[in-house]
Amino acid sequence: MGKDIEKEISEKYCVRFGTIAVEMKLVTPEQLKEALSEQIEDDLSNRSHRVIGRIFFEKGLLTPKQIEAVLNRLFKEAKSD
Repeated sequence: MGKDIEKEISEKYCVRFGTIAVEMKLVTPEQLKEALSEQIEDDLSNRSHRVIGRIFFEKGLLTPKQIEAVLNRLFKEAKSD
């Protein structure tokens, strides 16, 4: 995925992804805040942009199956908007 596309997707869905992950009790609000902070630090340091789900996965907080469950709920909610 290109950096611009990934960033566009991130801006549209990442905050909601994190909120849903907290609502599903997969991560804590503190872990979400830490991941968002890492994402911002990456962006400000001109490192590759990482979506929140990737950060959670890299930190060992979410499995691919859990990420898929959050994404399924996210996209289901997006369709109903």
